[in-house]
Amino acid sequence: MTESAFPRDPEAPESAKPPVTPAAPEAPRPPVTPAVPEEPRPPAYTPGSAQPRLNRPVHERYPQIRPTSGYGDPRIRHTGPGPGAGTEQEPERSSKLSARLALALTVVIGQLWGLTIVVDEWMAGDTGTAWWGAGFLVLSFLVVLGLWMIDPKDR
Repeated sequence: MTESAFPRDPEAPESAKPPVTPAAPEAPRPPVTPAVPEEPRPPAYTPGSAQPRLNRPVHERYPQIRPTSGYGDPRIRHTGPGPGAGTEQEPERSSKLSARLALALTVVIGQLWGLTIVVDEWMAGDTGTAWWGAGFLVLSFLVVLGLWMIDPKDR
């Protein structure tokens, strides 16, 4: 089998192969490393930019920013949250919403529990109990709907 697994490129120049002849052993030579051209080094870092317009002081680059921007600027009317920021402004409304949320979550948990009971009874063949459970689920949905309609201005 004389063919190589990789076929030779017909466009490639022919390499000169030295003739193979038995010769006397020679002294070992140090390996010759091919000269690899060095890549050019990047220039040393110098602060600043190649564009002179970017090397100007900040107040020249951004003339709209003045030393008084923020506290002396007449365009700024509100500087942020005032005293008491983060505290509840309407504690009555907050307590009402929290109570309503707790009641709605209780009803949803009850609906999930009731749904498992209804499905178990239906699968067991006790359809009478399943219908009573379905009525409970409809009633609990109407309770949540009633809670939602109590205070329309709060939505």
